[in-house]
Amino acid sequence: MFQYSFNMAQTLAIAIVLLLLGRWIKSKITFFEKFFIPAPVIGGVIFSLITLLGYSFNLFNFSFEGQLKDLLMIAFFTTIGFVASLKMLKKGGIQVFIFLAVATGLVIVQNIAGVGMAKLFGLNPLLGLAAGSVPLTGGHGTSGAFGPVLEAAGASGAMSVAIASATFGLVAGCMIGGPIAKKVMAKYNIKPNIEEDVLYSDETLSEDTIKNVSEASIFKAIVYIVISMGVGGVIGPLFKLIGITLPSYIGPMIIAAIIRNISDSKKKELPIHSINIIGNISLQLFLAMALMTMKLWELAALALPLIVMLLVQTIIMALYARYITFNIMGKDYDAAVMASGHCGFGMGATPNAMANMESFTTVNGPSPRAFFVLPLVGALFIDFVNATIITLFINIFG
Repeated sequence: MFQYSFNMAQTLAIAIVLLLLGRWIKSKITFFEKFFIPAPVIGGVIFSLITLLGYSFNLFNFSFEGQLKDLLMIAFFTTIGFVASLKMLKKGGIQVFIFLAVATGLVIVQNIAGVGMAKLFGLNPLLGLAAGSVPLTGGHGTSGAFGPVLEAAGASGAMSVAIASATFGLVAGCMIGGPIAKKVMAKYNIKPNIEEDVLYSDETLSEDTIKNVSEASIFKAIVYIVISMGVGGVIGPLFKLIGITLPSYIGPMIIAAIIRNISDSKKKELPIHSINIIGNISLQLFLAMALMTMKLWELAALALPLIVMLLVQTIIMALYARYITFNIMGKDYDAAVMASGHCGFGMGATPNAMANMESFTTVNGPSPRAFFVLPLVGALFIDFVNATIITLFINIFG
């Protein structure tokens, strides 16, 4: 068998080529656009399938330098910390707090179900997390971050399971959202509440409006990110001393959130748009590297249990959106739209949630409240909450 180890520069180059390949394929195939499959996922999976063939036929095997991938992962989640603004949470009102609680409940249910099914199949309970909120509420970014953590804790194949589950979730979440909202709308004969929702129609997230990006703003953003990564890097080892394992990005993400909220309290503006740009680039490169290094042959023995777990998780999501999200959010038209959206990011990502809601409201009428509340929770806060809960489960079952 031919074996080759790629250095850091070569690993980055391959990741960029796969990212460009994924973008090109996505532009040509409607399915990938419709279900918001990320370009690095497309390119990375293609490469991992090629390495699967090489491994299966004993032709070739590649290894990659992993430090840059880890650095990009930490950088991305650090940028997530900078958007966790308590000021924005308060601005959204009680509906945002309620929906955040609903979304947090789903995270807990997904992990309990995942761990329970893993035990039922006689698997490591941590593999249940790899088919729980890690890939579903968390998506590919959280999967790539926690996959190695789960494997280090003894869950062999967790990375491949998480990535496969995240890809499944993107499609499943889009498929179940609309029918659930349509069903409750017909059952309760509900209609858009235009008078009430006009209160939300002019709300904007001023901190996230697009501003001019310059060398100065990019450099300022890098300074904030790198300092947060450096200072936050000491938090994990400190918790390790008392027996608590934290993913490497949790500390930097906490420091970033502290900086954001101190800046808000002092009315000091951060270069949030530049920070988000750096975060998005880091995420795309990180995902390409994470997926191209997947060992798909590790999925073979887990195929049947994984299929069952994902089907059960889809049913749980549908029932949760129908009976929990819809009921708690008010059993009105906005609640129906949010239930549809919750299927999107509860199984996939916030863009899937927006697509679900857009498709439904285009036919049935506007819901400004849903379009304000759900992205605020999905884009700003749920990743923070999800990472905390996953870490708790890892320390319980690891």
